[in-house]
Amino acid sequence: MPILNVKVSGAKSPELTRQISELLLDLTTRILKKKREVTAIAIDYIDPDNWIVGGTSLSEQQKHSFYFDIKITDETNTKDEKALYIREAFDGFARILGSLHEESYIYVQDVRAASYGFGGYTQEYRYHH
Repeated sequence: MPILNVKVSGAKSPELTRQISELLLDLTTRILKKKREVTAIAIDYIDPDNWIVGGTSLSEQQKHSFYFDIKITDETNTKDEKALYIREAFDGFARILGSLHEESYIYVQDVRAASYGFGGYTQEYRYHH
């Protein structure tokens, strides 16, 4: 039941949205073993003029960037799984966006089962029932 909040530098397009969502659904189900049917992805597009790295806009640097966080239930994935997920996500965005700025970030956020849920139930409740 992860949720991913994604920010991408560039212009919004249905094709780019499709490519990003397919990449993240694949990685999230394959590496982190999360259920596809309850994985949610929200994508925001940011004008490269408004994305600043080191005091200079991405448009001036002629680079692209992204940031996303994914919330997963604590203790459901190993450090190695999360490290592989981050590596493959970075590589995937580099293929999709091209000319990727190294200062592109991924945050795998482990959240407590009693504090995280969907459909009105916490993950802790789902575990016990």
